[in-house]
Amino acid sequence: MIPAVRSDIITVLKAAEGFIIKGNFSGLRGLSDHTIHNSSIFQDEDSISIAVVTYSLSKICESGVGRAWLVRASKLLGHARRHLERNEFSRYKSVVRKLTGFISSADARFRAYIQDVINQAQVRKGSRIYYHGISLARAADLLGVSQWELMGYAGRTQIIERYGAAGDVKKRLEFARGLF
Repeated sequence: MIPAVRSDIITVLKAAEGFIIKGNFSGLRGLSDHTIHNSSIFQDEDSISIAVVTYSLSKICESGVGRAWLVRASKLLGHARRHLERNEFSRYKSVVRKLTGFISSADARFRAYIQDVINQAQVRKGSRIYYHGISLARAADLLGVSQWELMGYAGRTQIIERYGAAGDVKKRLEFARGLF
């Protein structure tokens, strides 16, 4: 696991535990957004799985579940965090699988959440590629999202207005080659 990803996941898991205990379910959604950003940068399975877990937890918690369910979810998050802190990656992955099973048993829409998180990550990554000078059509094609989704997200972020157009053609070409 990439050390920066490991460190960030530990932070996210710790924050998620706190948000669940305090009942701050919108905070969980914020963690999911943060983790989606990581998954779009590093394209790693662990960031994507934690993004899915935090997003799913936020949706389930907002729909109203019992205190016992919340305590169990928080304990599983704690177990995952402790295993990751100790570099016990196989145990960490095992607990994350238990956590996803626990979540899916509480909400039949879990598969839809997975698809939604992956789609959001793809759109965000496409927006960053577009910012670096690749055409909108090509960025959408590279990531398998529609141009409409990408335009909507890029328009909301106002990337070009905020940062200006990307550098010269040589830099843009180097960036594009770096993607492959």
